[in-house]
Amino acid sequence: MHQPSDFATANVADIVEKLTTDESIQLIAGVGFWKTHAIDRLGVPAIKVSDGPNGVRGNHFVMGTPAKCLPAATALGATWDPKLIHEIGLKLLAPEAKLRAASVILAPTCNIQRNPLGGRSFESFSEDPYLSGIIAAAYVNGVQAGGIGTAIKHFVGNDKENDRMAYDSIISERALREIYLMPFMLAQKFAQPWSYMTAYNRLNGTHLSENPDILQKILRDEWKFEGMVMSDWFGVYSVDLSIKAGLDLEMPGTNKWRSLDLVNRSIQSRKLTTRLIKQRATKVLELVQKCAIGAPEVLDGDGEERTLESDTDKDLMRRVASQSIVLLKNDDGLLPLQPQNLKKVAVIGGNAKATVLSGGGSAALKASYFVSPYQGIINALAANPDVQVTYSEGARGYLTTPSLDYELFTEDGKRGWTGSWYSHIDDDSMAALEEPVKVDHLDETRIFISTSAPAALTRRWTLKLRGQLLREKDTPFEFGLISAGRAKLYVDGELLIDNWTRQKRGDAFFGCGSEEERGVFTLKAGVRHNILVEFCNVRAPADGDEDETVMDSNPGVRLGGAEVVASDDLIAEAVALAKDADVVIAIVGLNADWETEGNDRTTLALPGRTDELVEKLAAANPKTVVVTESGSSILMPWAGKVSSMLHAWYLGNATGDAIADVLFGQQNPGGKLSLTFPNAEEDVPSFGHFHSENGKVRYAEDLYVGYKHFQHRKIKPLFAFGHGLSYTTFEFSNLKLSQPVVTADSFSLTVSLEITNTGSIAGSEVAQIYVTLPTTFEVTHPPLQLKGFAKVNLEPGKSETVKIELDKYAVSYWDDRFSTWAVEKGEYLIRAGSSSDLLALEAAFAVEKGFEWRGI
Repeated sequence: MHQPSDFATANVADIVEKLTTDESIQLIAGVGFWKTHAIDRLGVPAIKVSDGPNGVRGNHFVMGTPAKCLPAATALGATWDPKLIHEIGLKLLAPEAKLRAASVILAPTCNIQRNPLGGRSFESFSEDPYLSGIIAAAYVNGVQAGGIGTAIKHFVGNDKENDRMAYDSIISERALREIYLMPFMLAQKFAQPWSYMTAYNRLNGTHLSENPDILQKILRDEWKFEGMVMSDWFGVYSVDLSIKAGLDLEMPGTNKWRSLDLVNRSIQSRKLTTRLIKQRATKVLELVQKCAIGAPEVLDGDGEERTLESDTDKDLMRRVASQSIVLLKNDDGLLPLQPQNLKKVAVIGGNAKATVLSGGGSAALKASYFVSPYQGIINALAANPDVQVTYSEGARGYLTTPSLDYELFTEDGKRGWTGSWYSHIDDDSMAALEEPVKVDHLDETRIFISTSAPAALTRRWTLKLRGQLLREKDTPFEFGLISAGRAKLYVDGELLIDNWTRQKRGDAFFGCGSEEERGVFTLKAGVRHNILVEFCNVRAPADGDEDETVMDSNPGVRLGGAEVVASDDLIAEAVALAKDADVVIAIVGLNADWETEGNDRTTLALPGRTDELVEKLAAANPKTVVVTESGSSILMPWAGKVSSMLHAWYLGNATGDAIADVLFGQQNPGGKLSLTFPNAEEDVPSFGHFHSENGKVRYAEDLYVGYKHFQHRKIKPLFAFGHGLSYTTFEFSNLKLSQPVVTADSFSLTVSLEITNTGSIAGSEVAQIYVTLPTTFEVTHPPLQLKGFAKVNLEPGKSETVKIELDKYAVSYWDDRFSTWAVEKGEYLIRAGSSSDLLALEAAFAVEKGFEWRGI
């Protein structure tokens, strides 16, 4: 009997020749949500793909296989450490994919942090194309060295979420080449991803999945990409146009355009040819063969998803998380904290005990474990039992009511609740049958069912969720209910929330959910209150949208809740604890509700009364350390009143331990900001033209993205790109440039400099190299462009000479007159230092004769 991995030695050309037209059509679209099509007759296996950027979730959004959640991409970018990123690709991500029976990871995301309001900004590495591209290449190389494919995404210009299926990114040719395509170009040059995923949006008038200029002329003809191109999920909008443009695989296979009927009709009408279909099928088969060669055990396995944790994995997760944390300020040397000098520590903030792992959407997963910041601090102080730790939420930071994952229990005492699935009398009826098709135990109260409903259900179906809630004291309790479909909440048999009869459309569940409806019920001490949510996968009418649509791919329901507490009382409690403490650790920020796929943020401000809380804590106790959690930039109007600040991004499973390692000096912080933190939203380069206006997004800032804008306009940011302090100090000196070597189509130059650890403890520093191109009357350039970097680890008193090689990318710009990369004759300036606004060293070199080049 042949194994699926035998396809590794198959002759793809022979198989393509033997394919029928229908088999060729089947290969160029997915099956279900996550798989390609198998052709058993010819020994072609199916392969499974899986999200995502900061971990490998597996098939299911609800009750998924517990998995490792890595730090968000902005945190990975903040390590400025390609070797570390390669290590996690090889040692964490590739093995996780194998545990999920997946052959391809839908990652990395290397779109540009054009504006921190972008809902998926946390998924992208940086605002800078060079840093993004080098980190992406390390990620791809690490994963693919482990035998697992990558699908680098979203190609290209998907830099915001609202209206993402339709908006038109209007980008100049230079900005497209120098900023938005550059991370992909670098990843292609240095890593050769096995596949690309197209973006949802249009680019200069044409959807990316139908865009031959991008998919054929640039990706295949110029960059010589020979792999497969797939769509984002439901990112195909036609039959023939995407096939002709170069899109090999439509995903998913649910509600697809590339059905046998439609594609055959397109062939019969001569809109398509069988030859072209087979060309697309060939690329799919070539990817399947790479997967069979790279990880045959995945294809030959049983297809089951598994979880495996080891101490080695946990140590690496913790190390990556701690090395991404950025020390923003430490003016009075309060950090690192010395446990032996502490008697009382006040831990305050809405994020201190909350489960904040990553941003939301397809990056989300069910974590195999999680350490909260509060628990991490408790763990770190376990050896000092005399230290008292107090806690207050202080100010609420959630958008939707917190999940009740750890609050609800079944009648027999299990954490969670019981879900009973009911078919209806028939596919068109709203009447559910009395006997359930299936009964599940669910330990999640955010239930994004997606395609994970039992197969035996009718097209319309009902899910009834039953659990119990017990409190130690009498308290008014506010419940929140969201549904993609319709839902009702009953507490002790009383209808508390009706999101069934009519509802308001919201952004949850990838834009298919309602707004959160809330209701208050007074819970009694010691009473097991019965909770029932009744859900149906038919959307309720809403104002302006009376259609009662059947949710066949994105049904979901979410129940949250929290005790009703006056916000003044919360702040007063927190301030009282702060006054009585030796040190205050305030842990505040955003979460997956605020930063998520499907919609953009509306403000850079922290939620609710968070800013007021931080100001009052700092006034009450000057020894206040603020730890912020977010995937992208936030405003910090209180920054001048706080002496010590850490930015912790979203750090995944090991969040609390990693934060504690830095707070208490077990890890000397070495992270550097992967994006600029502005003083005001008005300072952001795309302010005023970030949103879709009548379907068009105008990239009017052009080349001046991120720090390039701040340097160009001489606007001082709150914290500059590349900024990051240490518990030790460093000195940069002895900048030297080799003689540049210029040929007809290449350039090379070596930058060397010396870094000395002038402090008293070991630490890491990043040498950042920025280039200024010659000034001419013909073409303008950003005043600074990152073109090289290197991270070094130094013992106290030690020095190291760092050498950084610059190539033609460091001196080139896109000449849109002749559609070519160009290097100008003239004087170039090299500036070196520890951040984009601390560049103490500079030197110049000359290019005596310019040249042009194409390709990569």
